[in-house]
Amino acid sequence: MNKEDLKDKSVEDLEEHLQSLYKDQFNYRMQNSAGQLGQIHLVKAVRKDIARVKTIITEKQTSEVRKVKSEA
Repeated sequence: MNKEDLKDKSVEDLEEHLQSLYKDQFNYRMQNSAGQLGQIHLVKAVRKDIARVKTIITEKQTSEVRKVKSEA
């Protein structure tokens, strides 16, 4: 997914997506250690996707906090 698609999702949807990425990462690591993973680049791609999703979650949470503080 690209950055724009992720920014349109809610925090709950992003956290669900993050959990599925963690599962994918685990499966890829296990396949890689068993020598069954033919596409090694997927390990790096999933790791970057996890970082991307976590960054967007943090941005959304900090923007919500700033909105609450500015209203008070």
